[in-house]
Amino acid sequence: MPRIILDCDLMKFPHSGLYHYCQNLTQHINSLLTEENQGLMQMYLPPRKKLRLIEEPHHLIERKWHKFMQPFLKDCQLWHAPFQAGRIVPNKRKFPHVKVVLTIHDLNFLHEGKPANYQEKSLARTQSLIDQSDAIICISEFTRNDVLTHCTTAGKPVHVIYNGLNPLPQVDDDVTTYKPGREFLLGLGYLNQKKNYHVLLPLLQSNPDLDLIILGHPDDPDYVVSMRNYAQKLGVSDRLQLPGTVSEAEKIWYLRHCKAFLHPSLAEGFGLPVIEAMQFGKPVFLSGLTSLPEVGGDSAFYFPDFSEISVQEVYRQGMKTYETSTMAESIIENTKRFNWEKSARQYLAVYQSLMS
Repeated sequence: MPRIILDCDLMKFPHSGLYHYCQNLTQHINSLLTEENQGLMQMYLPPRKKLRLIEEPHHLIERKWHKFMQPFLKDCQLWHAPFQAGRIVPNKRKFPHVKVVLTIHDLNFLHEGKPANYQEKSLARTQSLIDQSDAIICISEFTRNDVLTHCTTAGKPVHVIYNGLNPLPQVDDDVTTYKPGREFLLGLGYLNQKKNYHVLLPLLQSNPDLDLIILGHPDDPDYVVSMRNYAQKLGVSDRLQLPGTVSEAEKIWYLRHCKAFLHPSLAEGFGLPVIEAMQFGKPVFLSGLTSLPEVGGDSAFYFPDFSEISVQEVYRQGMKTYETSTMAESIIENTKRFNWEKSARQYLAVYQSLMS
């Protein structure tokens, strides 16, 4: 296998989805390459490396002088840019032999109510990377349709390869961050306007025996303040818990013990937390927007809108259906569609199609 480099320059935050995407993709591709006695794919890592990988010594670390000299590209045959807003793509005039694969996770800026000038700037950045690429990979059909609608691909292949799911261990370690004293609903993701978590607060009014716990980094402090103010207005602030970022073991505890998982996001490229909850057989309640119906399939419940009446009625009917059926089995079965080994084989097929 010729030399392949995955640009992981944006992997500066170990709890981010991009971090886990790059880590899982590299590990599973290199596992397949090892089986075939092929050279391993290298990761191009940021200066402050936070990854903990078995193959660390063979990876590349970004240096300041790489802005002027990139000797590692001389024998590189394929460069994988894993994000639609990345900043590093080989200069085709200097390195015409290097094929470039671009992964586009989403064009969410088109669906978040962003100002027109912001959308235009973001779209232009993505288009620039598409222009420099030889093949594009999207992580959902929704994202692919967005790309084909809003970008010019000039006949380049545009593939869909879903993210995989690493089965979470069935551990039952205790939590130290916050352990609820009653049943609870769970959300998982960055706390910002896009995630739309505030629409869930009326559920606490109609379900006085429940807490709402949302795990994740407070990405937008103003949104967190407005959400707390709304909870206080509804008289449920004592049952809204925002523990922030937690350990992987604690995340698993919350997923295993929640009554239901809720993800009313306005825009997603994929929706990994959804299938993480589903692998424990939990009922999931989602928005019907962007990629979420594609991921949740027929095993999820969807909010047709975010009015108090709709949210409460969908939750009430959904829990009734879940509790009076064997739906947990189909929920777990749905997660089997997402497998990192299968995804890695599909990525390798794309690489090989460009280097053959």
